[in-house]
Amino acid sequence: MKTRVFTNFIAGKWLGSDNTAININPSDLNDAIGRYSQADELQTTAAIEAAFEAFLNFRGTSPLLRCEALDRIGTEILERVDELGDMLAREEGKTLLEAKAEAHRAGHLFKYFAAEVYRSNGDSYKSLREDVSLNVMREPIGVIGVITPWNFPLAIPAWKIAPALAYGNTVVFKPAELVPGSAWLLSEIISRSGLPKGVFNLVMGKGSEVGETIVNHRLVAGVTFTGSTPIGQKIGKTLFDRNAKIQLEMGGKNPLVVLNDANLERAVHCAIQGSFFSTGQRCTASSRLIVENDIHDKFVNAMTREMEKLKVGDARSPQTDIGPVASAEQLNIDLHFIDRGKTQGAELINGQQVQLNTPGHYLEPALFVGAKQDMDIFQHEIFGPVASVLKVDSYDEALSAANNNEFGLSAGIVTTDQQKIKHFTENAEAGMIQINLPTAGMDFHAPFTGRKKSSFGTPEKGSYCREFFTVAKVIHEGPAL
Repeated sequence: MKTRVFTNFIAGKWLGSDNTAININPSDLNDAIGRYSQADELQTTAAIEAAFEAFLNFRGTSPLLRCEALDRIGTEILERVDELGDMLAREEGKTLLEAKAEAHRAGHLFKYFAAEVYRSNGDSYKSLREDVSLNVMREPIGVIGVITPWNFPLAIPAWKIAPALAYGNTVVFKPAELVPGSAWLLSEIISRSGLPKGVFNLVMGKGSEVGETIVNHRLVAGVTFTGSTPIGQKIGKTLFDRNAKIQLEMGGKNPLVVLNDANLERAVHCAIQGSFFSTGQRCTASSRLIVENDIHDKFVNAMTREMEKLKVGDARSPQTDIGPVASAEQLNIDLHFIDRGKTQGAELINGQQVQLNTPGHYLEPALFVGAKQDMDIFQHEIFGPVASVLKVDSYDEALSAANNNEFGLSAGIVTTDQQKIKHFTENAEAGMIQINLPTAGMDFHAPFTGRKKSSFGTPEKGSYCREFFTVAKVIHEGPAL
């Protein structure tokens, strides 16, 4: 049977290209999902120019048009959760349960920003001068480049595209090469929402061609990017040099601190869920487990027992707890760090490749004990189901170890001591704090933000993201003569 070709969406039309890329299921390498058109510089430029032309009118459209379009998108996503979740699980390797939950979240993100359309985008102040009024209005910035990663191919595009449109901007969307199927389905829904042509554009393809064209083009007013720190820093420098707006969400190497008084069952749940679910492929995953000495052995033993219960398998099987690694490249990275951990002296529990009836990128969750702070496995983001346990003698040592990293995205603590909870909340160097919870769970209407090399620019999600998608204009008005 001939493999279907899925095309790009530019200026209100579905357009093919000379080149296509095959989309392969990481749970079954014999399963070809489809071929997806690869945009080049010319097509990407056409999408940017279409978005700019559309912006000239869209920025002044009625809030009702934007609200209704976003609400339609959210409604259809929620109606198609099973289909969208199946595609996500099939192409990325996230379990079907997790994939459907992500699709559900994407739908509600669009509905949330449909409501945000009606919120006031300005402020009024009392002027220091008599007979002068002082107001601040917010205006959309223009064409937004949306560049997203492969690990959350529905939710992350949703929380970037929805606010961009809600605040009156236009969008050029470049999804990760690894997950074009989810992006195409989302774009197909957006294409029928009633938005004017050119307001939303999909350009699939390589970062070195499509991504660089978006980042360098003078008509792109801002880029919101989620991905690796090196690429994010490169994008940031380019955008700064041409005075465009920047929103970067990058790496994470998140600590989960477990104190002696912690409920052991709760601590193990937080560690297992945060470290290994979604195959550890979350920037908020807790890959550094920092455990006080008195509970350390009990914690490791309980972790090991729970890890043995986890079933690795096809992402779409209801029996599967941990799906495959998303790609051969990522699997090789995971295996490299597992080798480095052993070479540097940590003890490995599990972490073997798994062979099933169908070929796939399967890896057992890996836990290292006896880790040291200077080990590669404890300092560098792996982005796989690999976690390391560091034993510490006190809370102060635990906090110091938690902060001893170049990233500062999410940090968690498991304890019943309210004083230490307060101290940790105030002193952990991270943008998001989780108390007696996994480090990877975030509410969609709250800001998503980090410190250090994890983030740059204004937060994503919730009302806080308004600062990126709009620009302030201050208006002073005196009496008419």
